[in-house]
Amino acid sequence: MKLSFKNKGWFGLLFCLGISGQTVAQEILNLEFKQAVNIALSKNLNYKIQENNMLILEKEKQVSMASHLPNANLNNSFLRQTGQQFQQVEGEIVVTNVTNEIVSSGFSMNMPVFNSGRRILDTQSSRLAYQAGEKAMERAKQQVVFDVARRYLQVLLDKELLRIAQQNLDNQKQQLTQIEGFVDAGLRTISDLYNQQSEVARVESVVVDAQVLLDNDLWDLAEYLQLEVGVVPELAAVDPLSRLDSFEGMEMAQLYELAQSNRADRNQQELLMTANRKDMQAIKAMYFPRLNAFYNYNTFFTTLDDRTLGEQLLKVYPQNTVGLTLAIPIFNNFQTRLDVSRSKVAYQNQILRKESIDRKIYQEVKLANQNYKAAIQKERNTQVQVLAANEAKNAVQERFRLGISNFVDLSTANQQLVNAQADQAQAIYTLFFQEILMKHAVGTLEVTD
Repeated sequence: MKLSFKNKGWFGLLFCLGISGQTVAQEILNLEFKQAVNIALSKNLNYKIQENNMLILEKEKQVSMASHLPNANLNNSFLRQTGQQFQQVEGEIVVTNVTNEIVSSGFSMNMPVFNSGRRILDTQSSRLAYQAGEKAMERAKQQVVFDVARRYLQVLLDKELLRIAQQNLDNQKQQLTQIEGFVDAGLRTISDLYNQQSEVARVESVVVDAQVLLDNDLWDLAEYLQLEVGVVPELAAVDPLSRLDSFEGMEMAQLYELAQSNRADRNQQELLMTANRKDMQAIKAMYFPRLNAFYNYNTFFTTLDDRTLGEQLLKVYPQNTVGLTLAIPIFNNFQTRLDVSRSKVAYQNQILRKESIDRKIYQEVKLANQNYKAAIQKERNTQVQVLAANEAKNAVQERFRLGISNFVDLSTANQQLVNAQADQAQAIYTLFFQEILMKHAVGTLEVTD
């Protein structure tokens, strides 16, 4: 964001005129910064996507925790067989053509006893992935706060620049009235009157441009907040002089260390790197033997047996099976080797992302620090600039009243004062924004900032 007057062209003016001519009545929405952030969080696409992703990560974490418990299943079936049926009667096999109705029921449990730590690694990986998701949510929220702050402060700066332009217009109109009186009294020439009339017209155009800029930036903020059609935000003012100068005097090494410990996106990449390493180790466990315990209970009922349903299911045919299965991988068409290779590449790619985010953070902190120092110096310079321009304007105005100075000197002095006031407003809001940018760069930005 560049906090300055921007030439948005006649399109902005036509847009504003079109808005004012609409039949839909405008609704003023009073907004404080925190309210604007809350609205943005409720509608921002990236933040909502992160929220949805967190639901999946939470379920994955729950599943990984539940994997330490036995896997239980209950099975029931009903079937009818028609045709030749084989029965054992007094030691002989008798074949009869009958209809046999069968009800079967079963219960089974399976539990891994040993799988080279894969369950533990999967659980750790899912927990780390969930923590990484929380860091992603935190950074997404900081980004929304930053985006709202940038637009919010731009609108407030536009208002201040519009106020300065309107104040200058009032002063020029008063100056025009004075010159008219001087001309009537024969103290000034008619050319001074024409020059002042031209200056008033020029300043009126400056006011129009400032209003167009304000309307465009208000629309930009309303669009980012996705406000309803016809709703115009009225922003609560902030005190740009209330900044804390919390980063003034800090060296680059200190700022980078602060960013390394606080940047949520860096912490996210670290957690994902560790999670991918756990995934790779878990897949490597498939190279080793696996031991599982199981229990099965099965029973059934048949109409070929004259005994009752309950007697057959509960007393005659129940079977209980308890055992262990040992699976020793020998050859599975290199599928495990492929899975390990994929997980290894994912881990290596995550290392590259981690290194990339470190470089990005360093560059962002370095650039923000340079701009912050420049903004501090510029704000101090504009204080001197306004003070000197105001004294010069007063002196020239008095000389003009006495007939010693000409109109060009007066116009130049007035223009220098207006430019100095605009530069000071620009510098104050820029410094205020640069401190927010610094907090965003080092990862400490909060809504209250």
